[in-house]
Amino acid sequence: MLSIDDVTIRYEARTVLRNISLDVKPGEVLALIGPNGVGKSTLIRACSGNLRPIGGRVTIDGHDVQRLRAEDRAKLIAVVPQAVRLPELFSVFDTVLMGRTPYLGWLGREGEKDRSAVQAALDRTGTLELADRPIGELSGGEQQRVLIARALAQSAHTLLLDEPTAHLDLKHQASVLSLVCDLAHDEKYAVLIALHDLNLAAQYADRVALLSNGAVAAIGTPEEVLTEKNLSPAYGLRITVYEHPAHGAPLVHAES
Repeated sequence: MLSIDDVTIRYEARTVLRNISLDVKPGEVLALIGPNGVGKSTLIRACSGNLRPIGGRVTIDGHDVQRLRAEDRAKLIAVVPQAVRLPELFSVFDTVLMGRTPYLGWLGREGEKDRSAVQAALDRTGTLELADRPIGELSGGEQQRVLIARALAQSAHTLLLDEPTAHLDLKHQASVLSLVCDLAHDEKYAVLIALHDLNLAAQYADRVALLSNGAVAAIGTPEEVLTEKNLSPAYGLRITVYEHPAHGAPLVHAES
């Protein structure tokens, strides 16, 4: 389980997040929402161990992420970063193989177990047929799936995703998020995902944490958090929430 305990993060003189506490359990997708600049990506970075809080701590299975060696941390936590540029001439297979880096010996040579892990990750993400293709030939949606495959190849069952649907069309948004949900629900991944689209959070997340003014303004199911009372002050505009006619999840509409 990923636990965020009383975490405070500051950039120079500005406190971005203060006293943040929440858990992400195996088998669930927890979505971080909130206006731009509220600290969603910052919290993802702190959970990955790449940013040290000035107060509190992040633990994975009881281990402080800041005290873990980088290779040990990578065996427990996999990250799908925002808007990463992949090496265009690398093949898909070699790109996903990067996820096995924590397991390679000092010679850096992969073995049969590593190749099998890559094969399984490609198959799980529907990218096996792309294995020999150069990254530069892929669409944005295909590249996003390759990034998730690289994360799966790490064999880490805590998954952090920072705006994985940014710049994707509707089809690829649904494809990526359906895959993420399957990983959580079928294979018991603990998933923390930053999303700016509230309707995607409503449809795909098991729980939602609303960040506002550096703190957790609300946390709970989409129905509990995605309300006009919570969202309007957080986003600074009038928001109306309806019930989706197809699946009953909250349907968020921002008034002009």
